[in-house]
Amino acid sequence: MMKKILLLVLFSFFLADTYAQVSADSMAYQAQRKKINDMLGQRKQKFGQYDQSLSQHTGIFGLQTKKDIRHSNDILMDIVKTDDDIFVQLKVLLDYKTFEQKEVQSHVIDADTSKMGYMTTINRLRDQNEKLKHDIELTEQDQQKSKQISLGIIFALLFVVILLLRAKFVKKDK
Repeated sequence: MMKKILLLVLFSFFLADTYAQVSADSMAYQAQRKKINDMLGQRKQKFGQYDQSLSQHTGIFGLQTKKDIRHSNDILMDIVKTDDDIFVQLKVLLDYKTFEQKEVQSHVIDADTSKMGYMTTINRLRDQNEKLKHDIELTEQDQQKSKQISLGIIFALLFVVILLLRAKFVKKDK
């Protein structure tokens, strides 16, 4: 019973450690997702600015000036830089996901290894228990035989003593 309680406590600590690790990794993954979503929001805002800058015509007769075109190009370049940053952060996010998957696989393998170890230990203990039960049966049988032999010897001695006493009384009477 004590072994079962000890195994339960150890297993609980193992699960708590696993849950804490997964929770921390998951929080990092969620933070990275939020960062990418924020960057996508900024990109959308910049694209709105770009669209607005394309519609601005401050030149003579409502035409775009070089300044308008440069401003639009600057916004477009900023969008491209944001896209590059988003791709970098997506790579980090995918690396987190890959890391989490590898961790889960590692924990599954560890759990399977532990489970196999526990099963092996249980089977070994079960075999030892059966051997001990068999040894106890043999010992009890030996003790029973010893008792029977002892009783047989005691009855034989009593019989001999009774015969000797009877023979002694028969001799006295004659």
